[in-house]
Amino acid sequence: MDMGRESRWEKDAITVEIVFALVTAVALAAAVFAVALLPALALGVSSPGGKATLAGGVLLGASAGVSRLVRVLLRFDAQRRKGR
Repeated sequence: MDMGRESRWEKDAITVEIVFALVTAVALAAAVFAVALLPALALGVSSPGGKATLAGGVLLGASAGVSRLVRVLLRFDAQRRKGR
């Protein structure tokens, strides 16, 4: 691969991959948050337990989303460096 300026299609591919990574990260974070929150809603957990469950769901969702984002972008960078 040429180490000079990137072509237009390479820039477009990078943009598409970033958007894909962001969308899938947000979807995964929302799904993990919902799964973590559903038992608390179904069982009617009281205020302190509900707040702890909410905080845990936010933490799990955020970490899953960031993990997905980093994994997708690192995989794309590795493939791009190989010239694929």
